[in-house]
Amino acid sequence: MDNVHQQSLRALLEFSFTRYQDNPFLYFIDGAGYTYGEFHAKAYETAALLSRYGLRKGDMVGLLSQNMPNWGVAYFATAAFGMISVPMLPDFSESEIKHILKHSEARALFVSRKLLHKVLPKAMDRLETVICLDDFSIIKGEPLASAAPAPLPSEEEIRPDDLAAVIYTSGTTGSSKGVMLSHRNLCANLWSTEDARPSFDWDVWLSLLPLSHTLECSMCLLLPMQAGASVYYIEKAPTPSILMNALAKVRPTTILSVPLIIEKVYRSAVLPKLTASPLLRLMHRIPPLRKMMHRKAGKQLFEKFGGRIRFFGIGGARLDPEVERFLLEARFPYAIGYGLTETSPLIAAAPPEKVRLGSTGPVVKGVELQLLDKDPKTGVGEIAVKGDNVTRGYFKNPEATAAAFTEDGWFKTRDLGCLDRDGWLYIKGRSSSTIIGPSGENIYPEEVESVINSHEMVSESVVTSRKGRLTALVHFDSEKLKAFLEAKDEFKRTTQEKLEHLKKEILDYVNQKVSKFSRISEIDPQEKEFEKTATHKIKRYLYDGSKTKDGKDSKSGKDSKSKER
Repeated sequence: MDNVHQQSLRALLEFSFTRYQDNPFLYFIDGAGYTYGEFHAKAYETAALLSRYGLRKGDMVGLLSQNMPNWGVAYFATAAFGMISVPMLPDFSESEIKHILKHSEARALFVSRKLLHKVLPKAMDRLETVICLDDFSIIKGEPLASAAPAPLPSEEEIRPDDLAAVIYTSGTTGSSKGVMLSHRNLCANLWSTEDARPSFDWDVWLSLLPLSHTLECSMCLLLPMQAGASVYYIEKAPTPSILMNALAKVRPTTILSVPLIIEKVYRSAVLPKLTASPLLRLMHRIPPLRKMMHRKAGKQLFEKFGGRIRFFGIGGARLDPEVERFLLEARFPYAIGYGLTETSPLIAAAPPEKVRLGSTGPVVKGVELQLLDKDPKTGVGEIAVKGDNVTRGYFKNPEATAAAFTEDGWFKTRDLGCLDRDGWLYIKGRSSSTIIGPSGENIYPEEVESVINSHEMVSESVVTSRKGRLTALVHFDSEKLKAFLEAKDEFKRTTQEKLEHLKKEILDYVNQKVSKFSRISEIDPQEKEFEKTATHKIKRYLYDGSKTKDGKDSKSGKDSKSKER
């Protein structure tokens, strides 16, 4: 890679143009896009446009859009030319966008027509320049009247430690902070990722996650860019039918996903076929027969994904162990990575041919890892890391920055994990969500939730502590629950009696599979799906033990969602 990782996003832009200018790069499926040469030219053209409107090196530029080829243009026109990109998730609320634009002191904004309505009048008034990302037309702003715009910075003027992006994340704790990522951070991660999973110019990515999330930006824009590969975007919302059509047309070699996507595929399309009859259900409970069934289903799934997928990367949240066991036994080319926005993002990963059940793999090249306050019995401790990929801190938030690092400079992830003898990492949960049992035991809710979620009637769950007792908040599969409650019952039970029976069944199911101190005492059904972050992690702070069913604080009566802002 010619030491691109030691330089900058500008060096990456020039490297990819020099080596791959005729290769297809970013495209809509059946739509417009750019070769590497066209992308390079458009990035320069757009950077010059920003310069004509008075933007200079060090200025913050917001980026609010769904995935499209022009997203990458705006990102590189900003970050590769000395300005600082501030990508925002399409799912952010109007008030969150307003806060980010104000806090970052953004002077300009790229915004798609589809999301323009989220920019409130007060936020619009504060901005000097607003550019429509669909066609780069000017929505607001005036070009410089007198002097000619300053020349664009040279490649040498873009230094490795210059800020490239500030990423605001709400996370699972509700505290929104702007993560500062430098050119060195992003390019070091690119080098580590390439070492863990080599990419080639014949690779084809299908992009599903928001580019404004570091996982997708780093590994589905920067990574294919350094290899000369191509990336395709879906213009419409990826419903199951649209996604299947996209898979058939693109026939991707690479997809990045959050667990929710593959878990839904497994539970809606794979598992029902594997357990369609009493005989099949019996066979599925016998390990050798189950593995044969999974292998056959894996071949069918491989074909549904286009027939040439070689890397299905899963990250952002915990994968259901039952689903992972299926993928492993099916020999589907999945891999689980672990990382955070603050680490650009990759910390640990293994290629598909080396995955181990339940592990995220070894630490990637260039990253050091240690476990803080390690339990001598279990080996579990807080994961802390060092490396060129690690953020310098949080924008305009020295208190949060200081709290995130040890005195000797290790970044504290707040995730709990342990290492096996080979140095493979196993994630146990978040330190903030760990529940202390009555005898001082550490209970990791995520592990109990994995067991609960493996029940066929359960869609998702949150385990919390109420008055010293473990309670499982459970959102049932709505279609299965409706069928169960409406089915004729030989005992002539009422709907409420059926629901109580189901709750007891799940209690027994779970408590037979977990340790004694992790047994749950109550099932609390939830009508609505749990609120989630961009990577589909449940916002646990909305559902902790001090909250009532309507989401209000049991002491104050205030709406707990106010924390999210």
